[in-house]
Amino acid sequence: MAKLKLLVIGGTGFIGSHIVQKGIDSGLEVTSLSLKKNPNIDKVISIQADLSDRASLHSILSSERYDYVIHCGGYIDHTLFQNGGQKVISNHLTSLFDLVSALDRSNLKKFLYLGSSDEYGNSPSPQKEDLRENPISPYSFAKASASHFLQMLWRTEKFPASVARLFLTYGPGQDEKRFLPQIIKGCLKDTVFPSSLGEQSRDFCYISDTVEGCFKILETSEANGEIFNIASGEKVTIRQIIEKVVSTIGKGKPDFGKVPYRIGENMSLVADISKAKRMLHWNPNTNLDLGLKKTIEYYQ
Repeated sequence: MAKLKLLVIGGTGFIGSHIVQKGIDSGLEVTSLSLKKNPNIDKVISIQADLSDRASLHSILSSERYDYVIHCGGYIDHTLFQNGGQKVISNHLTSLFDLVSALDRSNLKKFLYLGSSDEYGNSPSPQKEDLRENPISPYSFAKASASHFLQMLWRTEKFPASVARLFLTYGPGQDEKRFLPQIIKGCLKDTVFPSSLGEQSRDFCYISDTVEGCFKILETSEANGEIFNIASGEKVTIRQIIEKVVSTIGKGKPDFGKVPYRIGENMSLVADISKAKRMLHWNPNTNLDLGLKKTIEYYQ
């Protein structure tokens, strides 16, 4: 019997690479479409392509049929519109239009898009999926618009789309420019490193829990047209996270207050995950202390 086919957009990125591995472990035929060649080449079909190249995208995808597509491509970029934010919108929204247009839908069981907690903007926590989005940057605007676009496609064309709205996913393999790897590296070097005052409350979810939540969405037909918060549901401040890393490693000199807060930054992004628990029968299993320990060990 032929294997079911999974296409992972952005399959060489942090989350994408973990999704690719989960697909392999689940017995799927996995294709990674990314700007880079997938290193797992013996077990993955690797396609190097740029989502902004419409003609190339149509040429590559129109001749293949996939059962599942998970879109985790694109980079987090908080550039203001006047400083180049239009390109951010194009990268995260216009490219999605082209991707959906290029896909052969005949076998498609699920198209899963990875959204962002930034879509909630300054909405009060805990954030629920039925809150009106309140984007505070071109990036979060593009993400929120993508969510609405895919829901519209479900309502009008029965395009089997769902959105996993991620909060702060962390774990081994994350880009070293991201918040937590930077803190870990600073502590391991025992250097003085800049930080905000750290009063922001955030929701950190370990990578294996995020990936499991994504695959639960793939398996749930009732998830079509729905948005799900995929997070831990637990509140922790940025300062507490930094202090936990310092304590676990035993060194590090954070300079609290050195970095200003982002313009319009929500001081409390913490998910209500009751919908995911109820509809997907999914629960995050890795507590913060264990997740941090595993992540720190990776960078040591």
